[in-house]
Order: sequence, then C-alpha cells, then structure tokens
Amino acid sequence: QLQLVESGGGLVQPGGSLRLACAASGVTLDHYAVGWFRQAPGKEREGVSCISHSGGSTSYAAAVNGRFTISRDNAKNTVYLQMNSLEPEDTAIYFCGTVWGKATLKSNFYDYWGQGTQVTVSS
Repeated sequence: QLQLVESGGGLVQPGGSLRLACAASGVTLDHYAVGWFRQAPGKEREGVSCISHSGGSTSYAAAVNGRFTISRDNAKNTVYLQMNSLEPEDTAIYFCGTVWGKATLKSNFYDYWGQGTQVTVSS
C-alpha cells in the first residue's frame, strides 16, 4: 500500500525559504499525479500545487504562483515543494497526496495522504 511522508517543515522568518519533500513507499510514485495542500487553523484544506505523473505539467494556486515551485524525482520516489518569499499567510500544515489520473488542486480526487508537516512563518 502506498504511504506518503512529508518532511522539511519548520519555523522561518517572512521572506525566507523552505523545501518540503513528499517521500513515497510501497508503490512506484511515477504512476500518480501528486498534489500539495495546506490547512491553516480554522480553515479548510486548500490546494497549493500539483504535478502530473511525468512532471510535464504543473499547476499553482494564485496565492503561491511565482513563489512556490513543485518538482518530482521519480527515481527517488519523491516530490518536492520549493517555497520562497514566504509570508505569514503561508503558515499551515502542508500535506501531500496522490491521485490516479490528471493532476488537480481539488482535494476530493486524492486517494492517499501523508500526515503533514507544519510550516510556520513568523518573525
């Protein structure tokens, strides 16, 4: 069974950077599109970015476009989210998920999820 583990979260000052990783085990990740989502306290989970199974297609939420970059290394069974110019509004738990088929920012299409990693942007 596919298992996902996120890492790379932490506390960073506004304007700083973090790189999140989503490592898969149990199944070859290159069969799946992968998405990054986040959930802040009291808010619904929202799509941040997603990438097709081949890595040839990516999408970003408007709030992060131009600041975040999603990528994948299928040889390492890992998907990354490079986050630059972080803002306090980016504070949330970040989750990765997999979807069989087209990459999407809609969470209800996703089948497997990791446990999340906390990102806190604060001075």
